[in-house]
Amino acid sequence: MPKMKGHSGAKKRFRVTKTGLVKIAHQGKNHILTKKSSKRKMGLRQGEYMSSNKQNRTVRTMIQK
Repeated sequence: MPKMKGHSGAKKRFRVTKTGLVKIAHQGKNHILTKKSSKRKMGLRQGEYMSSNKQNRTVRTMIQK
């Protein structure tokens, strides 16, 4: 059976922590930042963890970790 390939788009967007949680970055931090308040941009800097266990498992199979 051939090797299973990981999803290269998912590899760039998700990271698995040591405890096995999937960490993701907030959306909306790439362009048109002038109209966004400083408070909003500071909040977007923080990463967040994926809440759904089902999505967690799906992403982990996509990035193979």
